[in-house]
Amino acid sequence: MSRQLYEYINPTDARVRIFESEDDSGNKSLGMEGIFVQAEQRNQNGRVYPLAEIKKAVDEIDQRIRKGETVMGELDHPPELQINLDRVSHIIEDMWMDGNNGIGKLKLIQTPMGNIAEALLKAGAKLGVSSRGSGNVDDNGIVEGFECVTVDIVAQPSAPEAYPKPVYESLFNMRGGAVLHRTAAAVTHDKSAEKYLVKGIESFIRELNLK
Repeated sequence: MSRQLYEYINPTDARVRIFESEDDSGNKSLGMEGIFVQAEQRNQNGRVYPLAEIKKAVDEIDQRIRKGETVMGELDHPPELQINLDRVSHIIEDMWMDGNNGIGKLKLIQTPMGNIAEALLKAGAKLGVSSRGSGNVDDNGIVEGFECVTVDIVAQPSAPEAYPKPVYESLFNMRGGAVLHRTAAAVTHDKSAEKYLVKGIESFIRELNLK
């Protein structure tokens, strides 16, 4: 029976590279590039994805992009597979295979959660990636019929073997979190609000211990 599958790769293992790009209008944005999915390696959840499964998933995302589909991802995993537009933080621009690794490139976009992800990076938080999809898992942890919906951005905790911190829920559970989210939304229309967002994010990072 098919089940939801979330697989986290920390920034070190993913060899994530942070880069800045500029569009034709001079607008600058941050992006991330690195290993988004891995084959033939038992992961933190005890599952192994055969190379054929990862290659098929990467090829499918690449085809979606080439057909003109906007492949969006979120800051944090939601409890469901469908994309929540209010939580979208980035667009996956490219994916390709390199040996057993599915390499990806994403661009942060000017949404509230995209602005928060950018502020987290600028404040020194370590962000990783985590695939979101479905598939069948046998008794040995081997995955079959893997379908990758997207790759989300997640926050790496300070302990290397710990699981990602829930950014979205933690934001709204913290004191002043709703105000911080509104500030993130304001950045899209008023760049002067960015300094207030980064200041608030620094407190958020300390609370979640993300450095």
